[in-house]
Amino acid sequence: MIRLFNVYYPTRTIVLLMCEAVIVSGSFLLATVLRLGPDAYICLNYEYGALKILALTLMTLLFSYYFDLYEPQRISEKWEIYFRLLLVLGFLSFLLSAIIYFFPKADIAHYVLLLGLMFLTIGLVVWRSVYSWLIGREVFRERVYVLGGGDRARMVVDTLRMRKDAGMEIVGFEETPDNKEERKEAFTAALESFRGKAPGVDRVIIALEDRRGALPLRELLHLRFDGVVIEEAGALLERLTGKLYLDGLRPSNFIYSEGFRVKPSQQIARRIVSTLTAAIGLILFLPLFPFVVLAVKLSSSGPIFFKQTRVGMGGRNFTVYKFRTMRTDAEASGAKWASKDDPRATKIGSFMRKVRLDEVPQLWNVLRGDMGFVGPRPERPEFVPWLAEKIPYFDLRHMIRPGLTGWAQVRYGYGATLEETREKLEYDLYYIKHMTLGLDLLIMFETVKTILRRRGAQ
Repeated sequence: MIRLFNVYYPTRTIVLLMCEAVIVSGSFLLATVLRLGPDAYICLNYEYGALKILALTLMTLLFSYYFDLYEPQRISEKWEIYFRLLLVLGFLSFLLSAIIYFFPKADIAHYVLLLGLMFLTIGLVVWRSVYSWLIGREVFRERVYVLGGGDRARMVVDTLRMRKDAGMEIVGFEETPDNKEERKEAFTAALESFRGKAPGVDRVIIALEDRRGALPLRELLHLRFDGVVIEEAGALLERLTGKLYLDGLRPSNFIYSEGFRVKPSQQIARRIVSTLTAAIGLILFLPLFPFVVLAVKLSSSGPIFFKQTRVGMGGRNFTVYKFRTMRTDAEASGAKWASKDDPRATKIGSFMRKVRLDEVPQLWNVLRGDMGFVGPRPERPEFVPWLAEKIPYFDLRHMIRPGLTGWAQVRYGYGATLEETREKLEYDLYYIKHMTLGLDLLIMFETVKTILRRRGAQ
């Protein structure tokens, strides 16, 4: 896997994206050459043709990203890939038509875009078929043996089977005896069977919940010196899922980890970016402000803004601001989490929640320094003691400023139960461990997609 902005992406996904970039640019370049002939050189170099093709390439890849074409785990059927490809090409065609209509000089040359779109449609459909065939070949799959038989081992197996883009094939996993001696003998026999055997095994995942007296160290060393990768289950799951599983997480994971270091220089840079982003966001929102205020007023009686106490950095309370989306008596019976299709929300409020308009006033909290633009979402003080008691390491969320958006929001969504909050914490811990300015910018970029696709809203 390839690490970018402290997030791990499967190598085959990066290859897929790079090849499609070549196909897109190549399609429009070929159309330009065929349409203009010798004049193509002048068009590309002196009439900004090359720059226009680059913009078309970035636009196409962006549409593909927003339609989840680089996240195969979100696509259930093979035919859906081609359907989404056609959606991408359709949106691209409509957008190009509008751009050329209003800005004729944006065109490369007469009929070049039309011819390029024809080449692109054929090229992408053929390439996706070839790609699906290629990744199905055994030579492009990594053979993996999962050493373990408990819940953690089953979690590894289920994750690898779901994440086909990881390119890993399970070649060994079975329930193991309860007796430690019998278990060690079973593991030893399994590992020895891979030595000197073709194709053998490429990676061994250690997924034992209790290793004392059950780990076949000599056989693992032999495989390691034969070039086989030996890896902890936690490290693999962290890369594949983008979260730190609380099951099996120990204090030593925090003490000896390279992450979880809050550097002052890093925090200053993040604070500057958060402040600038919040200021720009408020300025851009100003033209919409009167319409939102009017919509809130017409939806139900009550104030425009909704104020609520939240827990911030260091466990200190602060007041968060939102546009009101619920009736004024929504919490007459006490504090409670929002739920899907919450009956307490007004009709306008439900829409504002889905498109995250109600969160805009929190940009003021970012400017004040109560929050960062990116970070764990702040929890209510009524729930924090209970959550800290039920979920281990919950208080670690308070070591940094809470955020308007966060890693858990773009990768998971809203949590309205104890189990969902626990899973959100696993994403938050990953963010705190790998926190960098680059990761913040990536989360901001993915937040736009989350809003447009209306994911994770309540």
